[in-house]
Amino acid sequence: MATPLQEAKSELFRALAHPTRIRLLEQLAAGERTVQDLHQALHVGQPLVSQHLAALRARRVVVVRREGAQAYYALRSPLVADLLKVARELLTNTLSDQRSMLRELQRERRRAAL
Repeated sequence: MATPLQEAKSELFRALAHPTRIRLLEQLAAGERTVQDLHQALHVGQPLVSQHLAALRARRVVVVRREGAQAYYALRSPLVADLLKVARELLTNTLSDQRSMLRELQRERRRAAL
């Protein structure tokens, strides 16, 4: 049975488990943005951007600051950017390992063909 902390971690990862949300968070890692900024940067419809931002807000991953009619979104914590960086590093290591195995398989195939 999962503990409340494990459930909370699971909810956080569920919030991050969509490619568009990852793209939004990568944009927000560079600083606060409006929905319009994000829409233009990601080439995703404004309603979809707003829906994903609402999901991230509900899970307390991003915050919103209102200034007049504009809403500015930002990461709640810079640790989110760190988490994205660690994910990139993990994927880089995994792909590097896979590339090494692929090269070894290619060498074996060449040797078998001789």
